Amino acid sequence: MQSKRIDINVDMGEGIGNDAELMPYISACNIACGGHAGNLETMRQVVSLAKHYEVKVGAHPSFPDKINFGRVKMNMSSVALFDSLKQQIGSLYKVLQDQQIELHHIKPHGALYNLAALDERIAKIIIDVVISLECSVKLFVPYKSIVEDLAIKNNISIAYEAFADRNYNDDLSLVSRSKKDAVIHNSDMVFNHVFRMIEAEKVKTISGKEKPIKAETFCLHGDNSNVVDIIKNLRMQLERKGIQIS
Repeated sequence: MQSKRIDINVDMGEGIGNDAELMPYISACNIACGGHAGNLETMRQVVSLAKHYEVKVGAHPSFPDKINFGRVKMNMSSVALFDSLKQQIGSLYKVLQDQQIELHHIKPHGALYNLAALDERIAKIIIDVVISLECSVKLFVPYKSIVEDLAIKNNISIAYEAFADRNYNDDLSLVSRSKKDAVIHNSDMVFNHVFRMIEAEKVKTISGKEKPIKAETFCLHGDNSNVVDIIKNLRMQLERKGIQIS
């Protein structure tokens, strides 16, 4: 029987300060490229770490809103949002070219990610940006989302993403960060959450229901209070179950 293989990814270059601690334990990173956080210097630092640990690099563009950390919807025209996302990804792409590393994937951030799951206009802008790139990349998408459907229709390679340390609502949206149970902080609970999604292809929602889900890459948040311990434990327990992280 062939062993299962997944990604563990983390959003990086966001000013939290633990990128170097996390990089040895992950297989993909999503680098903030100036929209909600980050600048050329932070991009260079994270890319260097990723190169050293042979971690796949993705761009993590967002609404251009550092004040709200990209977590609030901005009313932007389609052209303005397209131009901003293209510029953000382009900045990271230049850094990657300098270090002779390929851009592996795109993962929208925050409000942009959540809206792309439900809003066809926002999803189409993201798809148009990916199509316009000079290289072939994967797009990280949530299962059963509008952006997933549009990516498939446009022959864009996708990777289904789920969140290792976030609770889900019954409609597969994430529980709002304004609620106390939005983030999972216990290491064993994170492992159980992820392992159920891998083995059963189901997620236990905040209401206790089990809903079908697909995931190939699992995101942990660098701002989780004990994220280093969570990632170490998650990786150890998954590997004990014969699941490869790469």
